[in-house]
Amino acid sequence: MTNKADVVVGIQWGDEGKGRIVDLFAERYDIVARFGGGDNAGHTIQVGDVKIALRIVPSGALQKHTELFIGGGVVAGLAGLVAEIDALQHVGVDPARIKISDRAQIVFPYHPMQDRASEAARGEQKIGTTGRGIGPAYVDRAGRNGITMGDLARGTYLEKLRLNLEQRAELIRADGSMDASQILEQTALLAARITPHVVDGVDYVHGALEGGRAVLIEGAQGSLLDVTYGSYPFVTSSHTIAGGACTGLGIGPGAIDRVIGIAKAYCTRVGGGPFPSELLGERGDALRVAGHEFGTVTGRPRRCGWFDAVAARYAARLNGLTSLVITKLDVLSGIERLGVVTAYRDGGKPAGFEAIGSAQFETEVEELDGWSEPIAHVRRIADLPAAARRYIARLEAAVGVPVEVVSVGPERAQLAR
Repeated sequence: MTNKADVVVGIQWGDEGKGRIVDLFAERYDIVARFGGGDNAGHTIQVGDVKIALRIVPSGALQKHTELFIGGGVVAGLAGLVAEIDALQHVGVDPARIKISDRAQIVFPYHPMQDRASEAARGEQKIGTTGRGIGPAYVDRAGRNGITMGDLARGTYLEKLRLNLEQRAELIRADGSMDASQILEQTALLAARITPHVVDGVDYVHGALEGGRAVLIEGAQGSLLDVTYGSYPFVTSSHTIAGGACTGLGIGPGAIDRVIGIAKAYCTRVGGGPFPSELLGERGDALRVAGHEFGTVTGRPRRCGWFDAVAARYAARLNGLTSLVITKLDVLSGIERLGVVTAYRDGGKPAGFEAIGSAQFETEVEELDGWSEPIAHVRRIADLPAAARRYIARLEAAVGVPVEVVSVGPERAQLAR
């Protein structure tokens, strides 16, 4: 019997709390598969006293039975991947559960060098990347200069790597953090650790589905950072929407069943780019502190704002969402009045997401009553304070997708259904 896979994607600018939701859902799945992005995307999972930040390995790692698959659409640095595997083994995760597609591409040390140099050259126009080389690695893939995990496993990478090092000799000298011989030596050492995990990615995924195994597909970052459909050019370098699961894993659209969107009860964004609902000053600072809004990967403070229903509606259409999970509702407890962005205007006329970079751009914000009661103990949406229920109902209506789960705290069990 051939199964269909379910997909979990973020529908904002990333950091929606996908990791803990995937961790929760993974209990019902045999495999959690990640389809894109690199180690610029961090997922924090907390189960009891165990708290771990994952950047490449899928977020179902703390479930005991799930296999963890890194798909062909992912780009990954070898040193970071080995460090993550070791960290997981330290907390009791069997590394044999981790599989890597032979189509996934490698981020080499010269890619962060390119990233840093590119951002420096942009000056005030910089994108605000994490500087981890993800963009340059995707450029190499599109330019057919990339090196795959399959190249590493087959031992055919060396000639390609030497050519890439020759072409970047000036950059490597200017950066000074590593030289070519060190990169070659490091790659050879790390290859021995990585290659036992490398599999034929297409055969692995299709074999799982055809064998009736339950597969949960995990996205990275958020839909509004998609390289084509996000707030370009302030985006990531990969496809972050549900359609990216097809190209990132090598499956057809008919292989996908449910598409679950994850959104915070408010909005955050890291780095540059337009952010329509941003709260500046004391209110934004208070929301940042209450929500512990600092980047998992970079530690950078996140920009904070009200829930943007226009952007969320746009993301719901891009992804074909079947349901919605709202995270961090507990952060809003104690705020007297809450805002929801319900419309955009460009030069006074109604506008859509494409207008957010316009100089004449404005938002319409609807205010709702907040609630003062703590909600961390609530396990049913029906038991939330009346104002919290009204807030969730308003988000549900504004986005046009039913809410199936609400997060009321960081622990795995702190969810209301």
